[in-house]
This record gives sequence, structure tokens and C-alpha cells, in this order.
Amino acid sequence: MDTKTPSTQPNNTQPVSDSQSPSVPPSDSPVEADPSAEPSGFVQTTLAELGKVVWPTRSQLFSESVAVILMVGLSAAAIAAVDRFYGWTAIQVFR
Repeated sequence: MDTKTPSTQPNNTQPVSDSQSPSVPPSDSPVEADPSAEPSGFVQTTLAELGKVVWPTRSQLFSESVAVILMVGLSAAAIAAVDRFYGWTAIQVFR
């Protein structure tokens, strides 16, 4: 049994000095403003992102909407069935 404590794997962590702090910008350099922070920039950015969206066709929209409505209906029916079963069971037990 080997009881050596030093690891044979290299330690990749290095201490960060004050001059190497990556998250703090120098205080003498101006911070650039985000163009989307202004209302007009926000609208322009939003419209640009909406232009990148791939919209579904009418048939895709219809078929997926029907699928969602069916699944919601089936889920509601299953929950109602379980609820009625537990209600019936409670009535039978506590008569």
C-alpha cells in the first residue's frame, strides 16, 4: 500500500493576481453602452430576431394544435378518473 500524498496528476489551477482579474474592466476605460438598452434599439433587435424565426406552415400549425388539444383532453380525463376513484374510495372507507 502506497501512502504518498502528492498527486501525480498536474494541478491546472493557478492563482489569479490583481492584474489578471478577467471580470473587472479597468476603471479608466469607458464602458460601451448596449444598443438594445434604448427603446429604439430594443425594437430593432426584436424585429431582427423575429426575422430569423422559421414559422410553421398552416398545416403544421393545425396538426400540432389538434395534437395539443387532444393531449390536454386526455390528461384532464385521466386526472378526473383518478380523482373520482379516490373520492369513491374515501366514501367507501369513511361511511
